[in-house]
Amino acid sequence: MKNQLSRLVARFLKPYWRLVALVLLLQFGATIASLFLPRLNANIIDYGVSQGDVGYIWRTGGLMLAVSASQILCQVGAVYCGAKAAMSFGRDIRAGLFGWALRFSSHEINQLGAPSLITRNTNDVMQVQMIVMLTFTMLVSAPITMIGGVIMALQTNLSMSWLIAVAVGSLLVIGALLLVLMRPLFKVMQKRIDNVNRVLREHISGIRVVRAFVREPQESERFGQANRELTEVGLKVGRIMMTLSPLIMMAINLSTVGVMWFGARQIDQDSLQIGQLTAFISYLMQILMSVMMATVMLVLLPRAIVCAQRIMEVLDTKPGIVIPDNPEPIDPANPAPTIEFEQVNFRYPGAEIDVLSDISFSLIPGQTTAIVGATGSGKTTLVSLIPRLFDPTKGQVRIHGTDVSQVDTDDLWNRMSLIPQKAYLFSGTVASNLRYGKPDATEDEMWAALETAQAADFVREMDDQLEAPIAQGGTNVSGGQRQRLSIARALIKEPEIYVFDDSFSALDVATDARLRQALATETGQATVLIVAQRISTVRQADQILVLDDGTIVGRGRHEELLQTCQTYQEIVESQLSIEEMTA
Repeated sequence: MKNQLSRLVARFLKPYWRLVALVLLLQFGATIASLFLPRLNANIIDYGVSQGDVGYIWRTGGLMLAVSASQILCQVGAVYCGAKAAMSFGRDIRAGLFGWALRFSSHEINQLGAPSLITRNTNDVMQVQMIVMLTFTMLVSAPITMIGGVIMALQTNLSMSWLIAVAVGSLLVIGALLLVLMRPLFKVMQKRIDNVNRVLREHISGIRVVRAFVREPQESERFGQANRELTEVGLKVGRIMMTLSPLIMMAINLSTVGVMWFGARQIDQDSLQIGQLTAFISYLMQILMSVMMATVMLVLLPRAIVCAQRIMEVLDTKPGIVIPDNPEPIDPANPAPTIEFEQVNFRYPGAEIDVLSDISFSLIPGQTTAIVGATGSGKTTLVSLIPRLFDPTKGQVRIHGTDVSQVDTDDLWNRMSLIPQKAYLFSGTVASNLRYGKPDATEDEMWAALETAQAADFVREMDDQLEAPIAQGGTNVSGGQRQRLSIARALIKEPEIYVFDDSFSALDVATDARLRQALATETGQATVLIVAQRISTVRQADQILVLDDGTIVGRGRHEELLQTCQTYQEIVESQLSIEEMTA
């Protein structure tokens, strides 16, 4: 586990090695300056005050002020540079985690969990960042102070060195005991933070379902339980942490009393001067404070190690979708079909059977292909293979004759617009959401896309029209409005491939008909793939594929399938009357 923390630090702190070196140099200077102050103070007492040499007092006092000023400057510089390096370190980890997670397929996202990914990119990074910050501001100076303090104390008085050994040993035992007790608690704490985030996210995302089934009390209790579990662990950690301060202070105070007790006896015997005793106590305090800082760091270190392990778990997770090092270019002039499936099978990781079996078909420019089938027949899984959200376990998916696994994913995605089953809008405005499809889109282009998507009427009724606010997920508009805005966002991109994954399900029949009629004109020579449940949505398609249990059981136009495909007949009969079927 410690190796994970060292890997993380080596990977993301390496670019700032000059800043780190400057921190070390400044901390060294500040520590050396602090070690000379007790000796100068002892000289003032033993030589200046005792002999009444005012000039010596002024000279030595001035030197102490200069040393103190240099210590302050070095310390301020070290803290500033350390903070800058630590904050940059944390920023780079967050950016690295976010960028790496963007490469994950749905399988890796589901495996790690969205709430856990959020926690790892926020709380976990903050814990590691804090330990790096404390290292630069405290831990770096601790060993220098301890070693230097021991040397200076021994030079001051060798006979009381055993008191230093007893005091330092006591603090180390206290730190080791607390370390053993707290390490497992920190691991549990991070998991329970994940659980609180998961419950909160589920409640917010599913608020309509919660209210529809009047489950607010149960959900409140579920969140309360997760919150109580986190609180219990936090209290245990807090109780252990709170014992640290009194134990350390007890060790420090007892050590001070011991030094003064034995030092007073030596002063009485004229073997020790008052200034030397004062300096020895100062060095003892510096040694014990450095050990205390190291102990505090050791107590906080287990949580940082756990967090680093969780961060590295994400960074070590290999994306299921591998981008080739030398991608093949897509040639639109290739006479091959725009999209071609050749004997494609697909099985989800860990599943025992294939979701799709022996899928073969082609999508031709200027034609509309529709996919219908019962719930769970594999329609969404099939269309997910086109933008390479998953890779087939067998067979090939080709675009203009090139295997999609061999092309640059950015190039692939730029050529298509995917309107998913669950329409999603980003927080912002209507215009900002439309410009996801085309960043430099003009107002005329946006209104034209809204007209085609049958969304212009309700957008005009909004107070700010194109600048009307949209909440995260589009929760401040209806399901049908969300779908139409998503379709407008796809249309404004003007791609060569449109994939509509049940994108008309929230529309009424009349709006659906007007939208399909407008789409037929708008899409032109583009390749269109529509997944739908309603027969009225797909009956005019140039090619209809009927899926049943992951296999194509019917292929052809509406009229042909009515005569040749029993599965299609059953779907039609469940939705249309005899007159509508033959109309």
